[in-house]
Amino acid sequence: MEIPSSIPAAKMFKALVLDADILILMPQAVKNVEILEGDGGVGTVKLIHFGEGSQYKSFKHHVDALDIENLTHSYSIVEGDALMGILESITYHIKIVPSENGGWICKNGSIYHTKEGVEIEEKIKEGKEKATVMSKAIEAYLQANPDA
Repeated sequence: MEIPSSIPAAKMFKALVLDADILILMPQAVKNVEILEGDGGVGTVKLIHFGEGSQYKSFKHHVDALDIENLTHSYSIVEGDALMGILESITYHIKIVPSENGGWICKNGSIYHTKEGVEIEEKIKEGKEKATVMSKAIEAYLQANPDA
């Protein structure tokens, strides 16, 4: 999936990846983020607690790869009710590519490791919609707060 934005690529990568723990704290989405292991780089394990409006309580997130220079990030959801009892894990690969208009395009790929015999097409569609909403919310925040 690809999500375009008018925000400069490096600034959006910083917001989406490096500062995400701060920016995604929205009462209806994410209540808090707790670092269980690491310093934010590769190998870091975070526990994300969802907000009151979410259908889920929490999940563990493992940072698999982080390349600030090339604006790439990979992480996996490895535990928690967000896996809905039907997934072993989900791995996300994000690459922010500068666009011709001075903004960027977020190229996001996901690998769903399902338990045997499980179909998840509808869940994938829901996940894409949520990712787009989150990216657009961060973009709107950055547009309203250009010095952030």
